[in-house]
Amino acid sequence: MKYLHTMVRVADLDASLRFYCDALGLKELSRKDYPQGRYTLVFLAAPGDESAQVELTHNWDPETYTGGRNFGHLAYAVDDIYAACERLQRHGVTINRPPRDGHMAFVRSPDQISIELLQRGGPLPPAEPWQSMPNTGNW
Repeated sequence: MKYLHTMVRVADLDASLRFYCDALGLKELSRKDYPQGRYTLVFLAAPGDESAQVELTHNWDPETYTGGRNFGHLAYAVDDIYAACERLQRHGVTINRPPRDGHMAFVRSPDQISIELLQRGGPLPPAEPWQSMPNTGNW
């Protein structure tokens, strides 16, 4: 048995790609439109780790998705959690749980999917502005 991917339904494909690719740093591996089913599938992965993929499913007909918190979260190890959070902020992403401990942070996608970022290796020394930044919303 081999892990293949996690599927996440997205309401706005362009907004989701800006989040997952531009802000979070994943890369698009493939995209396929299915006109008969009226949906698009886009597969993403972290650079250098194409074996663990995220499948974005965009249904062309408008739907309202609820229960993003029920999904749980996606988790990614990052080389520098502070730099990753700074990049996300530059893209307008709210840091819901700042990396006060130099180890863990949470953000949300445009569809309210919770994303956990974990510092690769040991935690970085606590640093400002993260150390005194409060939580925002839910993660």
